[in-house]
Amino acid sequence: MQQKILLRKKYLNLRKKKYYDVSKSFFLPFLKLIQSNFKKQLFKIALYYPSNYELNVLKLFEFNKILIQDTLLPVIDKNNIMTFFPWKKNDILFVNKFGILEPAKTQAKVPDVILVPILAFDENKYRLGYGKGFYDRYLNKYLKQFNNILTVGVAFSFQKYNKLPINQNDVKLDFIITEKGIY
Repeated sequence: MQQKILLRKKYLNLRKKKYYDVSKSFFLPFLKLIQSNFKKQLFKIALYYPSNYELNVLKLFEFNKILIQDTLLPVIDKNNIMTFFPWKKNDILFVNKFGILEPAKTQAKVPDVILVPILAFDENKYRLGYGKGFYDRYLNKYLKQFNNILTVGVAFSFQKYNKLPINQNDVKLDFIITEKGIY
């Protein structure tokens, strides 16, 4: 546990120092991945609203050829349970208790694709998050019910770590996208 705490601090500082804005071309490999998995079929994609030097996934809105049925953002409820709700660019967002922007609570939806923020990742596609376990709890619950949810971590290549310490609650992602391509 102590090792994860130290790694979080290290990679949060590293991301802050080395952050740069990506162009929309960063997401071209991701779009090819989506096209091969959802062949001309509408899908629901869960994003995160970037904060704290997270990679800007909102660049995806610059592509108009994506067949998105719904764009979803996470909401953390009073019991620290994460759920996804629909959101459209320029809709009003609310600040939660962690200072993260969230959409209005309407009708919760289960995404077909989840873009997951990352502090660090390893070659086995495990991620290190902020330590609250929101994504891992959500994925552990919903991947059992909906095993076709595509999980894609989003990070810069400098966030790669040799081998992260993991436990039974950590969820291995399907893919991780960086500026150097997809793992």
